[in-house]
Amino acid sequence: MFLFLLWLVKLIELVSESDFYIYGIYPRELYGIKGIVLAPFIHSGLNHLIDNSLPLFLLMVALFYFYHEIAFNVFLLSFLVTNLMVWLGGRASYHIGASGLIYSFASFLFFSGILRRYPRLVAISLLVVFLYGGLVWGLFPVDTTISFESHIYGAIVGLVLSFFYKKHGPQREVYTWEREDDESTDLPWDVVLDEDDDSKIKENE
Repeated sequence: MFLFLLWLVKLIELVSESDFYIYGIYPRELYGIKGIVLAPFIHSGLNHLIDNSLPLFLLMVALFYFYHEIAFNVFLLSFLVTNLMVWLGGRASYHIGASGLIYSFASFLFFSGILRRYPRLVAISLLVVFLYGGLVWGLFPVDTTISFESHIYGAIVGLVLSFFYKKHGPQREVYTWEREDDESTDLPWDVVLDEDDDSKIKENE
């Protein structure tokens, strides 16, 4: 649905022969603050939108499938906080596009999988590196026509969110032999077990 809105906005822009860049983020100006909400929906051209669509789709699918319990919160915070940071610290120019979200999602998926030490999520982290490792070059101001600020702030937001939500969402399965106290079956408050873990505890006792 989010991608549909991006394409719908571009279609309206083309049909009306308008240029919506003025609805983007213009840092530290009141008339540019509306871009915090509107900028991700606006792209400079079809190539810009196409380049963002596939990674955005794949990263959102991974986010909402593997982290469905916290996915909406991560999405919303990535959206608002990244754009707010661009408004506060970006160059004096219009910033448009959803690439900040791409960097935030990629950063969250990578660091979250590593922090949780959950094999399935670590695999997603490695997949993100394999598919989008080249995104790191977008963090440098090589091309002044690209909002590298959105990339940097998005990556930072994704990293912070991975720490913030470390104890929420999917957790690595913990077995009794990993615990220091073998005499108690009471698990630490931050451990989440699968439904069949009780049987594993009994088998190991």
